[in-house]
Parts: sequence; C-alpha cells; structure tokens
Amino acid sequence: MTDMTQMLNSLENSMKLQMRAKAEKRAGKAAKDKKEFQEKLMRASVSEMELDGIASKAKGSEDAVRRDQLTGMMMAGF
Repeated sequence: MTDMTQMLNSLENSMKLQMRAKAEKRAGKAAKDKKEFQEKLMRASVSEMELDGIASKAKGSEDAVRRDQLTGMMMAGF
C-alpha cells in the first residue's frame, strides 16, 4: 500500500511540475508577444508622426506658393 501511495505522490508531483513548466512557458510567450506588439505600435506611431510631418511640410509649401502667387498678383495690380 505504501508503494502505491508513493507512486501516486510521485505521479502527482510530476504532473504538478509539468503544469507549472507549461504555465511558465505560456507566461513567457505572452510576455514576448506583448513586447512584440508594443514594438509594432511604436513603429506605427513613428510612421504616423513622419507622415504627419510630411503632410504638414507639403501643406506649408502649398500655402507658400499661394502666398507668393497672391503677392505677385497684388504687385501686378490685380
């Protein structure tokens, strides 16, 4: 009977260790996935800021051209 109890205890301990190892592996994968996701968000944010900067620069250039055209027209007497 004690041999059977020891075997069951050993089996139980083995199963607990396996479950703990799997849980740690899942936690590690979840942390890695979270880090990768945050890096993707950061890259997307930087890309969005760059696009906003380019759009702002283009808008500024358009405004400068219009201003120059208006100044030219005013000087020409229109």
